[in-house]
Amino acid sequence: MSRLQRDFFTRDVLEVAPDLLGKILVRKFDDNSIKKYLITEVEAYRGHEDLACHASKGRTPRTEIMFHEGGHVYVYLIYGMYWMLNFVTDLKDTPQAVLIRGIEGFDGPGKLTKNLLIDKSFYGEDLISSNRLWIENSQISKDFKIKTTPRIGIDYAGDIYKNKLWRFITEKN
Repeated sequence: MSRLQRDFFTRDVLEVAPDLLGKILVRKFDDNSIKKYLITEVEAYRGHEDLACHASKGRTPRTEIMFHEGGHVYVYLIYGMYWMLNFVTDLKDTPQAVLIRGIEGFDGPGKLTKNLLIDKSFYGEDLISSNRLWIENSQISKDFKIKTTPRIGIDYAGDIYKNKLWRFITEKN
């Protein structure tokens, strides 16, 4: 299978997010073992105007990587214990990202990062050249539909943004 290249990620988050479903997340561990997982659930966060997006508050040390070109990893800690894995999308200075919410075998973004041993050291990692984490095209046929729902846990963003159908989930045909 082939690794996804920069042009896949340097598109609008609302194109990249659903296109990540059915792709393969590859993790190479320190012991050189490699595990591959089908991406099953994602959420889109769309820059300055999206009040649920961290970048809506401006450029900060925490969000700096979101202002880089697509294909980089944005991780942040929630509840003092769970790292959230995001992939930056679009062009430089257009801060957008896709939260990876589920992979085959692990539902929930905290569970998947714990099992994949994702931590702060992944912040800024380049998915195009990384030896630890990358995305591959899948050999499977698209034998699923994409279900859209509102994103989870973002009531603070107000009615308009908390109700956007920017959560994408694979659903068997």
